[in-house]
Amino acid sequence: MLSSTRSTIQPATVTRVLPGSIAEELGFEPGDRLVSINGKAPRDLIDYQFLCADDVLTLEVEDVEGVRHQVELEKEYDEDLGLEFDSALFDGLIQCNNGCSFCFIDQQPEGLRGTLYLKDDDYRLSFLYGSYLTLTNLPPQEFERIAQMRLSPLYVSVHATEPDLRAKLLKNPRGRLLMEQLAWFQKHGLEIHAQIVLCPGLNDGEQLDRTLTDLASFYPTVRSAAVVPIGLTQYRPADDDMVPVTKAKAEEIIEQVLPYQKRYKKQLGTSFSWLSDEWFLLAGRPLPLRKHYEDFPQLGNGVGSLRKFVHEFQTASTALPKSLSKKRHYTWVVGNAVKEAFAPIAERFNQVEGLTVSLAAIPSLFWGQQVSVTGLLTGHDILQGLKDRDLGDALLLPALTLKDGREFLDSMTVDTLAQSLGIPVLVVPSSAQALVESVNRDLPTVVEVMFG
Repeated sequence: MLSSTRSTIQPATVTRVLPGSIAEELGFEPGDRLVSINGKAPRDLIDYQFLCADDVLTLEVEDVEGVRHQVELEKEYDEDLGLEFDSALFDGLIQCNNGCSFCFIDQQPEGLRGTLYLKDDDYRLSFLYGSYLTLTNLPPQEFERIAQMRLSPLYVSVHATEPDLRAKLLKNPRGRLLMEQLAWFQKHGLEIHAQIVLCPGLNDGEQLDRTLTDLASFYPTVRSAAVVPIGLTQYRPADDDMVPVTKAKAEEIIEQVLPYQKRYKKQLGTSFSWLSDEWFLLAGRPLPLRKHYEDFPQLGNGVGSLRKFVHEFQTASTALPKSLSKKRHYTWVVGNAVKEAFAPIAERFNQVEGLTVSLAAIPSLFWGQQVSVTGLLTGHDILQGLKDRDLGDALLLPALTLKDGREFLDSMTVDTLAQSLGIPVLVVPSSAQALVESVNRDLPTVVEVMFG
């Protein structure tokens, strides 16, 4: 049976009205609810964008008092109204009914925020934001909508193309339908990017060879395939059949995939098969050069993200001054997996007279991982990792450690972290330019960070 939390379509709640927009001119306010556009209730942000493309619109709106009224307007074709909503989905999330042992959601402890336990298998979020889905939870009418609205590319978790193995990995018999589904995408001229979560002893070796070969046979319908290592936490089910990726396994996978990249570069004009940065970090190998990654087709899977960041920092760092008028000392928090990759960045900062940037490479003890990527660090990991250290004047915290803007995965807030450390915590957006700008910015106090 297909799983979904979708219910009747609910009006879309406005959370923000962009300054200078049509919506602001019309008097929209946060809390207003958009009921329909030209008589049709949008299911999601995709419907909203499609319906708003017309130049003449009749909007049915429910204000914060619950009173409904109509608004008629004319605008330029495709001109945006300037509304943002509390969700991209107005009829509920299509959830996943697979039972993958490597699913991160099932490897979390109890007591975290409820949203962290929702299993997303929604093609709309895949189209809008690049999240991955398995295609096992979509009824025929949703495939029809994908074709009708040309929702492409989508991002698909493949893991294996051998039908029985994929069904075993997903613990869902519908996993066997993948090759038929790829043929459907090919027939309709739609594209996907594929993901393979590598589980040692299950979908590696000959199975990985088969999966990469099968996927490449669908090029350009399948535009790319990324191989990423399984991530295991201390909270995973005790009876699962998963084993962690070792340094030796990382070396093996790199040596297995690199020849495919060379082959497909000649045959297809693209490397097609990609290795996430974690493989090189686990193997202790240097990252490939910038040109290796072409146009970064699998950036969301961590394929080339570190190399891209380092490359962009080289450009952004030209704006660094030779010296600071007032000495500053920052502690820059990262996961310990990227310590070697980011050490040259810290060294470049420290060439500025009066500036000290100490790299704090921290493991995630919360998840039970001795080697961790930055995005999985929790507030408790950071507190533990910074214990008894001279933190200087402020902490530089990558924004990707936070969910919903102010909370870590363990529900600790940035404010609590700043108060516990006794220094300001500067949340830095995930770009090299933002990092450079952060060290040049005037330092706030802890109180300003917490309340200002």
